[in-house]
Amino acid sequence: MTHRIKQRRRGKGTNVFRTHGFRYLGDACFRIFDEKERTDVVRGKVVDILHDPGRTAPLMKIKYEDKKEVLLPAPNGIKTGDVVESGINASIKVGNVLPLLKIPEGTQVSNIELRPGDGGKIVRASGGYATVITREADKVIVQLPSKELKAFNPNCRAMIGAIAGAGRTEKPFIKAGKKWYEMKSRGKYWPVVRGVAMSAYAHPYGGKGSRTKKNKTVSRRKPPGAKVGSIAAKRTGKK
Repeated sequence: MTHRIKQRRRGKGTNVFRTHGFRYLGDACFRIFDEKERTDVVRGKVVDILHDPGRTAPLMKIKYEDKKEVLLPAPNGIKTGDVVESGINASIKVGNVLPLLKIPEGTQVSNIELRPGDGGKIVRASGGYATVITREADKVIVQLPSKELKAFNPNCRAMIGAIAGAGRTEKPFIKAGKKWYEMKSRGKYWPVVRGVAMSAYAHPYGGKGSRTKKNKTVSRRKPPGAKVGSIAAKRTGKK
């Protein structure tokens, strides 16, 4: 049995899966780590708080003293007119950006770099925050929102504070139409039909005889039409 799997449909780039570029206001990342940040601190002012339909969190627009402007996910408690700092000597205050080696243990951080200078890659969703657990000579241990402990390069930068917009998921959509527009703005395919509700020819879980719980782990050698669920998974479930 073979059929066109969803990954192939998605990769074709049709309107069903395409995200409109105008829904994203711009690249939200830290400013380039220049020489002044390595030795001192650069101050900027929050000039606006923006709503971005393509993201779950609001953005703050910062204009620095050297005229550079950046967009960043807004931390909880920030407001227009606040002064924020970026650099190795920045103070520990909500909205400030500094390397992990300078952040005390137990501090809530967000928008963390995976590699020094990449602009911030993880912990950027609304209400998300990580916690600095311990600092060592060659690494900093951070607890992510999933409770996983991850080691980072001490020179990776992070923003102090949790991302704004906590509690967003507590408000119900009420209508399917609102959910459709929400998913459309992010380029997500929705609604997703359950495999067990399909016919046998359309999905490996389909058919009246398949309305029981199925093992989601499948062999890597299965044909394309049967590769659904967890492909060649060594283990399933949360540790």
